[in-house]
Amino acid sequence: MRKRPIPGSAGRVRAVRTLGDPVLHTPCAPVTDFGPALAELVDDLFATMYAAGGVGLAANQIGVARQVFVYDCPDDDEVRHVGHLVNPRLLAVEGPLLRGPEGCLSLPGLEAGTERGDRAVVAGATCEGEQVRVAGEGFFARCLQHETDHLAGRVYPDRLAGRRRARVLRAAARAPWAVR
Repeated sequence: MRKRPIPGSAGRVRAVRTLGDPVLHTPCAPVTDFGPALAELVDDLFATMYAAGGVGLAANQIGVARQVFVYDCPDDDEVRHVGHLVNPRLLAVEGPLLRGPEGCLSLPGLEAGTERGDRAVVAGATCEGEQVRVAGEGFFARCLQHETDHLAGRVYPDRLAGRRRARVLRAAARAPWAVR
């Protein structure tokens, strides 16, 4: 029998902001109030992430410029990692830089080979204010780095160069969801 509710089961699905929306390109403010509104935001993030079929979602992707993200992401061994981080800090990116396919709910339908470290360590807090440290490898490390980037006002095309970057930005400009 479950002792904890399913993440996001009490949340509401919100609209995901797409590339070009200023909130995605502005660094998020730290969370200072660890009250019920933060727990509600985390629930909404989980509900929205699950509805969109993602593995991670940052608060600014739903228009809330606060340092919070959620994840439900497997690592390369298919071990599932579920949680959230408030005011996260990327402590370490280790291992070889690997170029792998990366997508984003804010660039629906697009993907590009993006270099990320094979291991990452992030420290932050839970929505109750408890300090935590999360370490990931492989795909989960990519997720932690990707979501931490969002909170700094970066999207994965910002890590691309040359033709790869131009191709993604051209496709984004032509996409039906493009901010015009």
